[in-house]
Amino acid sequence: MSTTMDRPTGIPAARYGSRIGAAREALRDAGDAALLVGVGADLRWLTGYDAMNLERLTMLVIPREGDPSLVVPRLEAPRASLVPAVGAGAVRVVTWEETEEPVALVPGLVGGAEGRAGATESGGARLLVSDRLWATFVLRLQGVFPRVPFGLASDVLRPLRMVKDAEEIALLRAAARAADRVVLAIAGGSLVGRSEHDVAREVRERLLDEGHETAEFAIVGSGPNSASPHHDATERRIQAGEPVVLDIGGAFGGYGSDTTRTLWVTGEEDRGPDAAYRHLYEVLREAQAAATAAVRPGVPAEQIDAIGRAVIDTAGFGPNFMHRIGHGIGLEGHEDPYLVAGNREPLQAGNAFSVEPGIYLEGRHGARIEDIVVCGESGPDVLNGVTRELLVVRGI
Repeated sequence: MSTTMDRPTGIPAARYGSRIGAAREALRDAGDAALLVGVGADLRWLTGYDAMNLERLTMLVIPREGDPSLVVPRLEAPRASLVPAVGAGAVRVVTWEETEEPVALVPGLVGGAEGRAGATESGGARLLVSDRLWATFVLRLQGVFPRVPFGLASDVLRPLRMVKDAEEIALLRAAARAADRVVLAIAGGSLVGRSEHDVAREVRERLLDEGHETAEFAIVGSGPNSASPHHDATERRIQAGEPVVLDIGGAFGGYGSDTTRTLWVTGEEDRGPDAAYRHLYEVLREAQAAATAAVRPGVPAEQIDAIGRAVIDTAGFGPNFMHRIGHGIGLEGHEDPYLVAGNREPLQAGNAFSVEPGIYLEGRHGARIEDIVVCGESGPDVLNGVTRELLVVRGI
C-alpha cells in the first residue's frame, strides 16, 4: 500500500500562472481573441480546479489582453477561492447569481478595454472554446457573440498539454507504480472459481487503497473473453487452464494509470499454456518491446505503431490486432498524442503515452501488454515495472 512519503508533492501553485501565461502567448501568436474554458481537463490543467460538471456555467475566460477570470455560480465561490491559480493571484473569481444568465458576463470579460469587443467582432479573431464544452453553453455564447467566429481551445492548448513537466511525470510514475502493485496482488491471489466481476471489484478497491482518487476501469477478460479488447467484466467464473487479460487504471493525484498484463491461470492441476498460446504471447512481447525501444524525440508517432504492428503482421496475426498501439495519457486517460497510422507528428521529450499491442483470436483467447512510456531526451522512460513475460500463476 502506498504511503504519504510515496506520493509526489503535485503541481506547484505558481505553475498554473505559468501555464496561463503560455496559453495566452499561444493565443496571441494564433491571432485569436480569447480562450473560453469549461469544466474538464483543460480547466484543471490551467487552474487546478476540479469543478463540478453541472448545468450551471463554470468557465475560465483568458482574453488576449486583460485579466483572466474564473466565472462561477456564487454557491461555488468558496470552492473556487481555494483553486491554486486563484491563490497564486493568476486568476480572479467572478460570480453570478442563480437567476442571472452567466453567459451574458462573458463579452465584458473578453472585451477588456472599451470597444475591444467590437474590434474583436469586426476583426475576425476567434473565440476558442473547450473541445468538450456543452452544446447548450456554446449555442448561448454564439447568441451573445453573433458575428464572432468560434474555434477549438485545443488549437492552442494541445501542444502545451502534450509535453509533461517534471511534476506531471512524477505523478504519472507514481500512478503507474501503484497500479503495478495492484497487478501483482491480483496475480498472487485467488482466481480460480471467482467471477470476473468479483476480481474487477477487488481491482477497484486495491487501486483506491493504493492512493488513487478514482478507479475508472478494471477489464478482467477470462478465457474467450480475453479476445475482447474492451470487455466488460461478467459473472463468468475463471477456470484453470486459461488466460486472463487484466487492464486496470484510474487517477492518482489527478493523473492517469493504465496498465495491462496477461495472466495464465493453471489451477491445482497445473494446466499451463500450450505451445500455440506461448508462441502468440512471445510474438506480442516482441512487438511491445520493439515499439517501446523505438521511442525517442523526432520519431513520428505513427512509426511506433508501425514497428510493433510489423512484428505481429510477420507472424501472421495482423488481422488479430485491430486497434492503435497507444494513446496519450495525463489528466485524461486518452489524450494526445495518439500512436496510430496517419499521425506523422514527431514525438517530443515529455510526451507520455501507452504502448499496448494486443492479439485477439475471437471465440478462443487473446493477450495484451501495456506500459505507460514517457519520451525521454534520448529514449523511452518506461513507468511500469511489472515483468512483461506471461504471468503464469496457480490462482488458488
